Amino acid sequence: MAFRFIPDDVNLDFIGKRKLAFVFSILLVAASIGLFATRGLNLGIDFLGGTMIEVKTEDGKGVSDFRDALGSLGLGDVQIQEFGAANDLLIRIQRQPGDDVAQQDALNRAQAAIDGMVAEYRRTEVVGPTVGNELQEAAIYAICFAIGAILIYIWFRFEWQFGVCAVIALLHDVLATIGLFSLLQLEFNLATVAAVLTIAGYSINDTVVVFDRVRESIRKYKTMPLPQLLNQAINQTLSRTLMTSLTTLIALVALFIFGGEVISGFSIALIWGIVVGTYSSILVAVPLLLSLQPHRGEEAGASAEVSA
Repeated sequence: MAFRFIPDDVNLDFIGKRKLAFVFSILLVAASIGLFATRGLNLGIDFLGGTMIEVKTEDGKGVSDFRDALGSLGLGDVQIQEFGAANDLLIRIQRQPGDDVAQQDALNRAQAAIDGMVAEYRRTEVVGPTVGNELQEAAIYAICFAIGAILIYIWFRFEWQFGVCAVIALLHDVLATIGLFSLLQLEFNLATVAAVLTIAGYSINDTVVVFDRVRESIRKYKTMPLPQLLNQAINQTLSRTLMTSLTTLIALVALFIFGGEVISGFSIALIWGIVVGTYSSILVAVPLLLSLQPHRGEEAGASAEVSA
């Protein structure tokens, strides 16, 4: 007998809980915007510019030894953290005043100070302020373009009401993710932008699956009350939605646990995005259709429901 994660005859009243869901979502988005406005994002070197050095240390050398060696160089904010194994360190040095020559000089001074404690240099990156600003602009354009393209796609595939609801749910997911990064002050870098775009794609895929079922039901049951029709569509796709999210989360949790510090922010963003994206597809995008009242065709088509 096939395993059923959700019973075939499930009939949960999601539409009846829409007001509670809307209040929660409004508070979540408002909190995210408030956190972004007051705390901002912990932008990585990709955006701010600066120097990043990944090293394998000699036995017996730890964070305190490197902090002592670099602290006297006058390089400003220097962050040092363990990076996976105890003898792997990631060193971040803030952008120095001046041009690319000043950044390279800071890197040379830092390497000279820690050479005796380093067994291997694994990665060295220097990002200038001009490149950092360009990457910030490119990241903003990428997110805006992706959301705009999704709006156009949904608009052409469905009616305009579906497009509006999908983009509202999408913005909900993106803002909630940015709010999480602002709250936890996780590093926001190019990998995080990639995660946000991935979340957008995943969220809209979930939403489109439910919207497809809504559209089919609208064509078939032209006189069924819209709240009942929307609930039916959500429940009929609930097993697929939750199973897809669960299997994706299993992979992402493994990625977070075993993937190391390099992709930890990326993994956290995706885990949170899958959770909030699944929620918004069920309790934000579809219930919003009830307010916008999509076109249902002529009442004469009621015979389709009777014959069904």
